[in-house]
Amino acid sequence: MRKIFIACFCLFAVLSVHAQGKFPPVDKSPLDISFYPNNYAILKIQDKATEPLLARVIYSRPQKNGRQVFGELVEYGSVWRLGANEATELELFKDAKIGNTKLKKGRYTLYAIPTSTKWTLIVNRETDTWGAFKYDSKKDVVRIDLPVQPSGDTIEALGMYFEKNNNAVHLVMGWDDVMVRLPIVF
Repeated sequence: MRKIFIACFCLFAVLSVHAQGKFPPVDKSPLDISFYPNNYAILKIQDKATEPLLARVIYSRPQKNGRQVFGELVEYGSVWRLGANEATELELFKDAKIGNTKLKKGRYTLYAIPTSTKWTLIVNRETDTWGAFKYDSKKDVVRIDLPVQPSGDTIEALGMYFEKNNNAVHLVMGWDDVMVRLPIVF
């Protein structure tokens, strides 16, 4: 009888724990990751990686959904988390140089201050933040102005990818009808 009671109690405890947990709803701005070299994770498991992992960016992809993005949804002249939800994170797996600033390998948060002609891209040492609500300019390690370029096509969801360009890697960021390129030298 005691064994039955213990078994029933354990089953009840397990069911109670599972009944209380809920999966969160699907987010409107899904999380994404871009690597340099591109598709590094896939290449690694296939034993096809020919270059070491140098960088990755983790970001949420807000959607345009018929809205005017820059100047309205994303205010000109204001600090933007460079995506949705958690602030965008750049991880360097090797020391690098952005602009005239040398950065140690590690994790950083990316922010931007967009205008119609340029984005001031900010690399900040505070990580694991949501939005730009706790942005602290005292923790900036790089500020670099990047010219806005037309994307050629409308980009429905914010996108980021790495592109090799001579002796630098560019983090290309685009949304709506614009894009910018951040050169990173390893």
